[in-house]
Amino acid sequence: MTQPESENLSVKLFKTNKQALETSCLVPYLPSSLEQISKNSERNWYRELRRPQWIWQGVDPIELEGILSKMASSDKDRTKPEWLDTVTGYRAGNWAYEWINAGMEHQKCASDLEGNEAAERFFKASLYFSIAGYPHIKGDNLATQAQVLASKAYDMAAKQTSHRIEKILVPYEGRKITCYLHLPNTEKPLPVVIVSGGMDSLQTDMWSLYRDYLAPNNMAMLTLDMPSIGHSSYWPLTEDSSCLHQAVLNYLPHIPWVDRFHAAVMGFRFGGNVALRLSFLEPNKLKTCVALGAPIHQVLSNSTQLKKMPKMYLDILASRLAKQVVDVNSLTGQMKAWSLKFQGFLSGGRKTSVSILAIGLAGDPVSPKSDNKLAAMFSKYGKGVELKNKTLHSGYEDALNQMIEWIKEEMKH
Repeated sequence: MTQPESENLSVKLFKTNKQALETSCLVPYLPSSLEQISKNSERNWYRELRRPQWIWQGVDPIELEGILSKMASSDKDRTKPEWLDTVTGYRAGNWAYEWINAGMEHQKCASDLEGNEAAERFFKASLYFSIAGYPHIKGDNLATQAQVLASKAYDMAAKQTSHRIEKILVPYEGRKITCYLHLPNTEKPLPVVIVSGGMDSLQTDMWSLYRDYLAPNNMAMLTLDMPSIGHSSYWPLTEDSSCLHQAVLNYLPHIPWVDRFHAAVMGFRFGGNVALRLSFLEPNKLKTCVALGAPIHQVLSNSTQLKKMPKMYLDILASRLAKQVVDVNSLTGQMKAWSLKFQGFLSGGRKTSVSILAIGLAGDPVSPKSDNKLAAMFSKYGKGVELKNKTLHSGYEDALNQMIEWIKEEMKH
């Protein structure tokens, strides 16, 4: 897609979605449930602001604060006046509008550049478009359009970068799982790391992980979206949460650029839950598994704790499970089914032969130390780590360095 085409798409977006429903009001709740979650709403933003994560992924920190300040200072109507990111309609001050606008600027710069310089701008534009759709609630028209822009920008970056990026279509249940394979070179089949993020991010958000950590270590990265989001939106999230990842892992023999005998799986947040699950289901096909900030058991089995979570998180869960109307008591009770302990993987005497590194950041209620130690205990060679960093950003850096060193070591065997 050329720059004029992408700008036309943005204009079309504006015209057709000027009165688009605002993200925070898309998921319907029972009246009694609304009363419960209103107690959790003493915050200034509907969305959880992932500053350290977004900066690590490639967002300019000064630009980030500028985008947020435009939303905060907007005098336009909001769905909920106290939530600064709930400006209604596709217009100045609206979350999707401001992020798409910023992404378009980077895309415009990219069209004046060539090679890796152009690619980096396109990758940045793709990330901004992805954040425009965050947290990717089903039925959010602006988020759906933002995902289209993110994919188009990523495809444009793939054409410009010196790295080889292949779109891999994996057959599954009569359809195709869309994956991106990233290769630093094609001289010989490379060790491959299958990567997934959480339930509120896209696979196109992972470029910096590949560029800064995997490519320098001569490893390929194969990404896919979690069930019910992005390219995988057709499949709802079920208790068999690793079904798509398992299909992709089993497809590796058909991909000539990767060494299927040296495969690892890496997951962030709920992607970590999936990665751990896969290491028990396919122990003979994986060298190692690394998970960062994964919900493993405690938070999933504690409905009281889940009910206290911000509305955005409850909206995401309801959206991924394709709930029509949400009963908070039922929803939070249902999440027990995703506990790897209750599923039987982290109980009993059976251990996986796959080495596991499970990392959590100190004070993270989603991924406590006890969960990560539990996951490590059920691996024949496992390690659970709690990082005590002064800032979340330095925590990310430390975690990623440990994860890469772990994978490098395990790939030698």
